[in-house]
Amino acid sequence: EQKEYYRARAPEYDDWWFRRGRYDGGPDHTAAWNTEVAIVEAALGKLLPVENALELACGTGLWTRHLAAGAARLTAVDAVPEVIAINRQQVPAGNVEYIQADLFQWRPAERYDLVFFGFWLSHIPAAVLDDFWTLVAGCLNPGGRVFFVDNMPAPGGTKLSKPNLSQPNWGGERRLDDGQEIVERTLADGRNFRIVKNYFEPDALMAQLAMRGWRGRVRSSGDFFIFGALQRAAEG
Repeated sequence: EQKEYYRARAPEYDDWWFRRGRYDGGPDHTAAWNTEVAIVEAALGKLLPVENALELACGTGLWTRHLAAGAARLTAVDAVPEVIAINRQQVPAGNVEYIQADLFQWRPAERYDLVFFGFWLSHIPAAVLDDFWTLVAGCLNPGGRVFFVDNMPAPGGTKLSKPNLSQPNWGGERRLDDGQEIVERTLADGRNFRIVKNYFEPDALMAQLAMRGWRGRVRSSGDFFIFGALQRAAEG
C-alpha cells in the first residue's frame, strides 16, 4: 500500500516540497521552510563532489538534481515507476542510471562513495531497520559517506501559522496504532492510504546508529528536517 500511495501521490509530491496549493502556509512559512532547505542542501554539498553516488528512494528528483551535479556517476533507485518518470524529466542528466526496484529486496551491483536517501528512513518498519543499515554499509566504498534527510518528529513548523490540516504534510495524516508505525494519509483527491511512518529525534537516532557501528552527526535544521552525515565507525 505504501508503493500505491507514492504512485498516486507522484503528481502532487512536488507541491508539498515547494509549498504550493494546499501546502502554502503563507510567505513567512515559505521563507522559514526555504531557509531550512538551504541548510540541508549546504550540508549535502560539503560531501560533494564524488566519483559515484547512490540515491535510495530517489522520488521525483528533488535531490537527484543536486547529486547528479556533484557526482561523475549517479545510480538512482526507486520502486515507483511514476516518480522515476518525473525524475527523468526533471533531471535530464546523462550521468544518472535509474533502477526500478523494491528497496527491501534490491542489492547493489557495485559500491559507492556516497549513499543518499531523502524522506525514506522514516518509512522503514522497525523490524527491518537493522537490515536496512546493513544494506547501506554494504553499498559503501572504504571511506564512503552516508547522507540522509527526513521529517522532524513534529513536522510542519509547529511555531508557524499553517493551514488547518494534519501534520506532517498538511495532507491529512492520522496515526492508526497508538503511536507506533502506521499512519493514514489523505491525498488531494480524497483517497486514503496506510503507510509506515516513524519519526526520530536527532540525539536518540545518533545513539542508535553509534550502536550499529556508525559515527557522525545527526541534527535538526530547526522546525522541519532532521539530517545526518555518517561514516562507518571503524574507518578513519
